[in-house]
Amino acid sequence: MAWQLFRLGRWSFVHRRAVAACWLLVLAVAGLGAATLSGKTSDKFELSGIESTRAFALIEQRAPQASPDGATARVVFEAPEGRSLTEPGYRDTVTAALNRLRTDNIQTVADPYTAGALSPDGHVGYATITYREVANELTDADRGALEDAAHAAEAAGVNVAIGGDALTETETPIAEVFGIGIALIVLAFTFGSLLAAGMPLLTAIVGVGIGLVSITTLTGFVELSSVTPALGTMLGLAVGIDYALFIMSRYRAEVRAGRTLEEAAGRAVGTAGSAVVFAGLTVIIALIGLAICGIGFLTQMGLGGAFTVGIAVLISLTLLPALLGFAGEKVVRGRTRATSGQPGAGVRTHGRRWIEFVSRHRWVALVAGVLVAAVASIPIASMQLALPDDASKPAGSDARVAYEMIAENFGAGANGPLVVVVDTAGSADPVAAVDTVTADLRNLAARPGSDIAAVLPAAANDSPQARQGLAQQLAAVRFATITVIPGSGPSDQATKDLVAEIRATAADLPARTGAHAMVTGQTAVGVDISTKLAQVFPLYLAVVVGLAIFLLVGVFRSIWVPIKAALGFLLSVGVSLGATVAVFQWGWAQQLLGLDTTSPVLFILPILLTGILFGLAMDYEVFLVSRMREAYAHGTPARRAVLDGFTHSARVVVAAAIIMVGVFAGFALTDDVILKTIGFALAVGVLADAFLVRMLIVPALMLIVGERMWFLPKRLGALVPPFDIEGSGLARRLDAPSESVADPVTAGR
Repeated sequence: MAWQLFRLGRWSFVHRRAVAACWLLVLAVAGLGAATLSGKTSDKFELSGIESTRAFALIEQRAPQASPDGATARVVFEAPEGRSLTEPGYRDTVTAALNRLRTDNIQTVADPYTAGALSPDGHVGYATITYREVANELTDADRGALEDAAHAAEAAGVNVAIGGDALTETETPIAEVFGIGIALIVLAFTFGSLLAAGMPLLTAIVGVGIGLVSITTLTGFVELSSVTPALGTMLGLAVGIDYALFIMSRYRAEVRAGRTLEEAAGRAVGTAGSAVVFAGLTVIIALIGLAICGIGFLTQMGLGGAFTVGIAVLISLTLLPALLGFAGEKVVRGRTRATSGQPGAGVRTHGRRWIEFVSRHRWVALVAGVLVAAVASIPIASMQLALPDDASKPAGSDARVAYEMIAENFGAGANGPLVVVVDTAGSADPVAAVDTVTADLRNLAARPGSDIAAVLPAAANDSPQARQGLAQQLAAVRFATITVIPGSGPSDQATKDLVAEIRATAADLPARTGAHAMVTGQTAVGVDISTKLAQVFPLYLAVVVGLAIFLLVGVFRSIWVPIKAALGFLLSVGVSLGATVAVFQWGWAQQLLGLDTTSPVLFILPILLTGILFGLAMDYEVFLVSRMREAYAHGTPARRAVLDGFTHSARVVVAAAIIMVGVFAGFALTDDVILKTIGFALAVGVLADAFLVRMLIVPALMLIVGERMWFLPKRLGALVPPFDIEGSGLARRLDAPSESVADPVTAGR
């Protein structure tokens, strides 16, 4: 493969105009598709087959007009100090404001007066508006009507705050700008040249552009999660810069070793490009592997991220050599910060001094590194997972204010009611079945320590009219809904426990009445998805890690190097999740991220972090150990190969890690709690993996084990093809006297 990549790199260098034109054409076509075919993204987290979504499906099937998963808005009204919303003037103001909400998409408007949503003193009340469409399908007229209603009430002296998912806030592109700024500084310092620094940035931006507009085009045909494009941008920018940096560093080293520019480009792609290919493959395997979970939005995120990583690899192998061809000798000018000698040169850089220090204290370094990772992982023991809600929105935002006003005046559970759907299709007496479920819930609420604040039955009251209406409803659609208001907030553990208690109480309902009861609502969805993720996580880990280890066995011709890499990755995940729990859940140093409240960890983070960080960790393993393998393959003793390989790759790996941390940290500074959590966890994970694991624990262990680290059983070696990532075969072919450096693909130019 190294030879084929050599030819590709040199061909791209020579035919730079054609290569650049092709990539620009791809970008233009993808951009045209995004401009003309794109649709909207979705903020829904759904999973078919779980109880909470089966309840939604039942409602949609039997009452299609109900739209149980439509957008919701909670409009909170607050009268002036010492006044009540029950006063005629303020009541008229609230009623007039809600009348402004009448649009075609609105399904129901439950005003404070008829729905019992007034505080005891009448000072605060809230209206619940449900829509027929999900949030991303709402029109400007729908959102405009909400804002007009708020403005009308405020003009009459009533304070208004709007929560729920009906109104969305636009995110500024601070993340991308921050990441690119950090990358530019690091690259300029590394290469000593702004021209050289700009090339990895340019290729990464082109790759992200192609990936992003392609995903945007796909939204016109498939409903994609709103996080999918952001995650693709995050990963594409990070790995795109790093992959180009790795190849470009090797190119400059080859030029300084006396190669022609053309041959240096080919050799750089043939050697460093091989490492990039396999590093990219590990990331892609980890991301595509998310499809094993069987959860639609996770699969979308994984495939979107894998696509942008694949584009980043292709651009690094082709467009970067083409740009090097345009730049000529200008790109190798300037004071280089990376080593340029051959393996074994023993250059006295900071990296050399560090690895010699680790070599002298290898046992201390290994034990200390593992202990630090273990201590940093301790917070995982108290990790709580949940869906994000309005309580985690920025302080002062409308959604956060509305959440806090409702929690203060009606209890935190009013922000996340549970819905018990009673399916009476198999019951001989549907009304009695619903009454049984209602009685069970009220008995549960009467228990000491119960977290149920209120049970709102299917029939509004016990009047004959209400009972007759319930009977007619059950005859028509064969289901009824009972609302349970928890005493705790949607993300609290007590509410999750309540979901389990209600389900346990209703477990024998079919035997008693022939009816079935299902619990749904935001909290129930989060509980069900978290349970599903916990069930599939071991399979996902086994498949992804197994495939990656098999791939890395072929790359390094060793059984212990991949196993050591996987074990080191577990330490990185532990540090990352531990830090995330400490900051987001415990509140440590949360002001640095613009947080002002604690909340459970994003429920999809553990598995998403595992997939992404595993691929990125293998990136650094490949980048760092490939030079060690290269030195060892050229005859350097095992322990000396660790020193020499580390010397050559340390500064580049440090630069790549700082860039990647900068990119992820930019997303950690956004207001979107999902992106903030993912960005922070990845930034800490990469920081721990690059500096604690790959640059301390890994070399210490390899220095201790020595020659045995490169052991490969003969039978396994026969099954795994050699990939020649160190370029030994390429070097022999190019340096052989009978082998002309000229390649048929470039002949006649």
